[in-house]
Amino acid sequence: MLWFSRIIPAVIFAAGVPGFAVAETIKAALEQPLQAVLDRARDGDVIELAPGEYKGAIRIDRRVVITGRPGAVLVGAGAGNVVTVTAPDVTIRGVTIRGSGHDLETMDSGVFLEKGAERALIENNRFEGNLFGIYVHGASGSRVLHNIVEGARGGRLQEAGNGVSLWNAPDVTIAENTFRYGRDGIFTITSRNDRFINNRFEQVRFAVHYMYTNDSEVSGNVSVGNHVGYAIMYSNRLKIRNNISDRDRDHGMLFNYANYSEIDRNRVSGGALDTIATSQGEGPEDERGMVPEIKRTPGLRSGPEKCVFIYNTNHNKFKDNWFEGCGIGVHFTAGSEGNEITGNAFVGNRNQVKYVGTRDLDWSKGGRGNYWSDNPAFDLNGDGIADTAYRPNDLVDRVLWTAPAAKVLINSPAVQVLRWAQAQFPALYPGGVVDTHPLIAPPPKPTSSRSLR
Repeated sequence: MLWFSRIIPAVIFAAGVPGFAVAETIKAALEQPLQAVLDRARDGDVIELAPGEYKGAIRIDRRVVITGRPGAVLVGAGAGNVVTVTAPDVTIRGVTIRGSGHDLETMDSGVFLEKGAERALIENNRFEGNLFGIYVHGASGSRVLHNIVEGARGGRLQEAGNGVSLWNAPDVTIAENTFRYGRDGIFTITSRNDRFINNRFEQVRFAVHYMYTNDSEVSGNVSVGNHVGYAIMYSNRLKIRNNISDRDRDHGMLFNYANYSEIDRNRVSGGALDTIATSQGEGPEDERGMVPEIKRTPGLRSGPEKCVFIYNTNHNKFKDNWFEGCGIGVHFTAGSEGNEITGNAFVGNRNQVKYVGTRDLDWSKGGRGNYWSDNPAFDLNGDGIADTAYRPNDLVDRVLWTAPAAKVLINSPAVQVLRWAQAQFPALYPGGVVDTHPLIAPPPKPTSSRSLR
């Protein structure tokens, strides 16, 4: 009971001694340097910012809450970070933050969370024109919620930063944010056990970019009009589900050495765009390295070059996804092995599958394959499975991939005879993808609770 005899006098002392530290709300005045207010604050204090502009940069080295009333703005000096956090359990909410430096080497950010800033909460803020919006540099357990993050507009894409960059920061949640402009929406490297949920991405290079990040989740996100929706590289044991890639330019989803993951109920689609890129300032990088503004014309059809690119990617489960309106539904290459690809819908792609390899791959399991919109098969017994196998590619496709100029012969009698001969003598088919149990009807089309416009 020794601990009891010690704690009771301490409680009595805390309650009875005047001046004992008690958390309080401090109203920061515009004419007073904000750093001076922070230096006088104690752990647990709430610092309330009135409407108006406060000068950065500031450094937070104690456990405080900074909360802004509508119109509160924190402006950096154009060099370094606007806010640097070193203490754990810090909250920043309700503030517009702008004015970081633009030095990639020093990772200039709107908010920079150092390793000691564990369990930080960054919510309901607006970030405007910073190099990096939020940099989570080892601050485990942090949360980035309900923010609007708009990166720098104009300039070269390779000189831009990311909306959120995350390095070696496990157990981080990034949810319900909107990202626009800059390089990548969320970039993570060398981390684990992170969750990226229900975010929206517009006019960036990659919406989500994974490198060496394992045992994590990407779910419920929406990527609209970016270069690539979800680029997953050198990462294992991920759950990637219920995400939308809508009219992304190059790839809806890209997997490079991503293994032992579950990829299900995602949707990649092209569609009618609102505008066409015409001027400099907001969109994907052009051949000069500049970022043109995206303006769109009603009725223009556009879709990703590839719905999914699978490169050196092994032992994953692709289930119940929807791939529609792309140049290539799935580009599958570089010795990817042990993948289960079942229950997916391939709808209206110019080429359903591009397979670079010679071995036979059966894209069905347990008597269930995938739905192919160009499969003319019948289902005479009504079990929902086509009566004949489906092959998305043949010898003619292989010739066209290696010699695109041969497209001028696509309607020639010789090509038609070759395709007829393959149908009569299946041994003539090259090695490649075959679906031995193709579905007659597609799975339910994945939807999103977030607007696609």
